[in-house]
Amino acid sequence: MPPKSLSNLSVAIGTNESGSVPEEWERDFLPASDGTTAELVIRCVIPSLYLLIITVGFLGNIILVKIFITNSAMRSVPSIFISNLAAGDLLLLLTCVPVDASRYFFDEWMFGKVGCKLIPVIQLTSVGVSVFTLTALSADRYRAIVNPMDMQSSGAVLWTCVKAMVIWVVSVLLAVPEAVFSEVALISSLDNSSFIACIPYPQTDELHPKIHSVLIFLVYFLIPLAIISIYYYHIAKTLIKSSHNLPGEYNEHTKKQMETRRRLAKIVLVFVGCFVFCWFPNHILYMYRSFNYNEIDPSLGHMIVTLVARVLSFCNSCVNPFALYLLSESFRRHFNSQLCCGRKSYQERATGYLLSSSAA
Repeated sequence: MPPKSLSNLSVAIGTNESGSVPEEWERDFLPASDGTTAELVIRCVIPSLYLLIITVGFLGNIILVKIFITNSAMRSVPSIFISNLAAGDLLLLLTCVPVDASRYFFDEWMFGKVGCKLIPVIQLTSVGVSVFTLTALSADRYRAIVNPMDMQSSGAVLWTCVKAMVIWVVSVLLAVPEAVFSEVALISSLDNSSFIACIPYPQTDELHPKIHSVLIFLVYFLIPLAIISIYYYHIAKTLIKSSHNLPGEYNEHTKKQMETRRRLAKIVLVFVGCFVFCWFPNHILYMYRSFNYNEIDPSLGHMIVTLVARVLSFCNSCVNPFALYLLSESFRRHFNSQLCCGRKSYQERATGYLLSSSAA
């Protein structure tokens, strides 16, 4: 792997998503003396990790959606929102992650002008679907616990489907500017060579990256998190109050109902925690680069931080099924039955093949 390739690669890994910066501001993360180790990590370990993320996330989210679709008992307002989360995660896993992984094999942008316009929109749409759905889920849990009478509407499921569609429309509309400003450009490398790359906004405007990074952080992280925190503050206050003032004549059904709602609130809170943990480093790193774009950090440590932030953000698309499996007994039971059915189906096909072979 020639030095030029390493230089181009260190540029390419920082572009074409909401957590990216123009190539001219991010070069040579890898020390020249560490080319062999860097090549091994970049060419082998990271793409293999991406493949694992895609495989695990795809299987987990597909099974999650299948469970909610095929089991009428699982069709509820929270289930619709969780399925919406899974759909957004699948979109990211099947489009953006493979494109990002391709940068570790090719020195230039391989997906043309259309790909440069489309991929950033898809990624930001997926992030929007995730964070806005989590906000809607928190609002739903707030109503279920603080104002339970609001949850009695017979059209709640249909209304929730409408909300899910609105979340997608809003997420796409907010991501459209990514398509407007992203462009394919010819970038000059440190050795005076040039290569084609996809950059998220014009290189000539120094103010644009600062505005972009702050808006992304506010709209897709800080503001939704503040709203979710307010909802959960009131949820916690209501649960504490109800635990102290629960009348003795409360029937068993009411107690079970409150326990179920409390458990669902806990699941949503875990989803939110996973989102914050996975995306916060990416947002902070992006803002740091946007406000320090004249400084170049050539250290291997900077390179590692960049890779960890990127891998963490993609990992968010495969953790929700695992969290649900650990926290929900009913989902765990349905998930295990899906795996058993798949195993049983495979065994039946294998047995049929053996019988047909022996008969022949």
